[in-house]
Amino acid sequence: MPAPPDSDPLPPDLLQDAAATFGLLSATVRLHLLWLLTLGERDVGTLAEETGQSVATVSHHLGKLKLAGLVRARRQGKHQIHYVDDQHVADMVRLAIEHHRQLRMPRRRVRNG
Repeated sequence: MPAPPDSDPLPPDLLQDAAATFGLLSATVRLHLLWLLTLGERDVGTLAEETGQSVATVSHHLGKLKLAGLVRARRQGKHQIHYVDDQHVADMVRLAIEHHRQLRMPRRRVRNG
């Protein structure tokens, strides 16, 4: 059986970068912020309200997400509007959340015959 094309050895720095992304997403607040931003752009006040966190806490975590290149902001009047800037990470967040939602759903029993 031929090896899949992506079976080449992974460089250590690539693994470190991927692990750093997962480490960044391991904070519940940051995961929640990214989840909300996959649903649409929001300002910091809206994100604070939707996550139940203070504006200061949300701003702190948004700063980390911006430094990592996962989130960006644009000015709209007096507000900074935040949005996801890495579609791959947005897809991973959506998949992880949906995966765990499905795991929590009651399993349907299959009837025989």
